[in-house]
Amino acid sequence: MDSNDNFSPPDGKKRGQRRKEQASGTETPATETPGTRNRVRSRLAAEKAEAQAAAQAAAELAAADGTKRNGNGKNGNGNGHGKQAAAEAVRASRARGPHPFLPLLSALKSAESGDFSVRLPLTPGDEVLSDIAMAFNALVDRNATFTDEMVRVERVVGREGRMGERVSLGDVRGGWATSVSSINALIGDLVLPTTEVARVLVAVAEGDLTQKMALEIDGQSVKGEFLRIGTTVNTMVDQLRAFASEVTRVAKEVGSDGKLGGQADVKGVAGTWKDLTDNVNIMASNLTAQVRNIAEVSTAVARGDLSKKITVDAKGEVLELKNTINTMVDQLNSFAAEVTRVARE
Repeated sequence: MDSNDNFSPPDGKKRGQRRKEQASGTETPATETPGTRNRVRSRLAAEKAEAQAAAQAAAELAAADGTKRNGNGKNGNGNGHGKQAAAEAVRASRARGPHPFLPLLSALKSAESGDFSVRLPLTPGDEVLSDIAMAFNALVDRNATFTDEMVRVERVVGREGRMGERVSLGDVRGGWATSVSSINALIGDLVLPTTEVARVLVAVAEGDLTQKMALEIDGQSVKGEFLRIGTTVNTMVDQLRAFASEVTRVAKEVGSDGKLGGQADVKGVAGTWKDLTDNVNIMASNLTAQVRNIAEVSTAVARGDLSKKITVDAKGEVLELKNTINTMVDQLNSFAAEVTRVARE
């Protein structure tokens, strides 16, 4: 008998004891933490993925080898070499342990799904993996900052009305600088019509009807909804100016210059603007008719014709004036008749 047959490792008794405990079900369970469970699950998943990839690669190699042996373009006779190679590839993969890029793959998938809170730990002793981790962490950190800036600007510009706020990522270059510049330009283009409308409305409220919205920005004509808004506001200002001008003209002609019969003429008006124009014209027409009728009766009385009376429709103080003049004419008629009778007698 060889001398090595009697040799047993120092922990032989311990291993024997563990086998007995496992067989009897009395083995003391090891303390397992959530972090340990996650690492074990990640390692098992990685080993399973590598085993599947190795098996697939081995199967493809075996199929290619069988094709070469047959020489007829078909698979071999299935002698088991492919399965053996796949098993060997699986054992080799398990011996190597989990792939070092699996954490990076998991982190990339998280970032691709929109989770920018994921970070890669540095790998002690491996400078390349540590540099990859730092570059990845900087990238997702920049994406998270960009997302936060978008949310902030949406709040302060869109809800708080602070039109001067813009996106800022600090000293960035390349695609980041292009993205920031494009978003800020978009905000500026959206804000400009609002500020222009506000400027014109403030001017109108203050009685300045000369202000209009600019339909060109940096030498380029506005388009789409911006053009429609600008055209609408400018049309409103034009109609207000035309209405104010016509009302002023009619009021001056009838009230100050004594040119009766004037009428306001505002082109292309509708709705309330047309109603206002019509009301001004009705007022001017009524005033003209009443003044002319009073002037006609007064002229007739002055010429000794006491047969004329005011017949125009009137209300309020004009009606009182109409009744007073008509009463005066009646009294003049009575007085003239009495004087004539006495003179004849």
